[in-house]
Amino acid sequence: MTRITKDPKERRQEIIDTAMRVFYEKGYEKTAIADIAREMHVAQGLCYRYFSSKEELFDTALDQYAQRQVDRLLAATNLNLPLAQLIESMPSFPEVELDDSYAQKLCHQEGNAKFHNQLALKICAKLQPVVARLLARAGEGGELQIKDPDTAASFCVYGQLGILLDQNIPASERTERIHSFLLELIRHFQA
Repeated sequence: MTRITKDPKERRQEIIDTAMRVFYEKGYEKTAIADIAREMHVAQGLCYRYFSSKEELFDTALDQYAQRQVDRLLAATNLNLPLAQLIESMPSFPEVELDDSYAQKLCHQEGNAKFHNQLALKICAKLQPVVARLLARAGEGGELQIKDPDTAASFCVYGQLGILLDQNIPASERTERIHSFLLELIRHFQA
């Protein structure tokens, strides 16, 4: 049998992609690194060369998916607008979550609220510094009077989770509530 050598980045991504498919199809708890290696037709040790555990592999895949979601949200948002206009024009996550990846399917699969919540926290962690920069810029431009943009950004980003994760509220209403509250909040801090 001929050994196939691949670029390490390509191989690492192949492991991530295969793992997410197997996690989705078989279930995370029922999947072992050996299952992923078998699916790839490689030795189990190859997977361990890139990831020390199933948990690290999953965390890496989830982080990668969170970054894709943030990139989509930011690409669909004009960050150069004044803050109030930016909030009003900001798309909702359901609008940017249109993704057919196994990561998306796994995180939104019934019974996987834990994974969805982990994803939400990763997205917040990636968005917080962006929002902090936007608030700082708004402060420097005289649009807001805000002493601590980092804390305000954390509140704005992480504070949305209660509404975003409440499946009893229709998606469009969740978006409207968040936009309304953020607009009310910035009016409080306007110069």
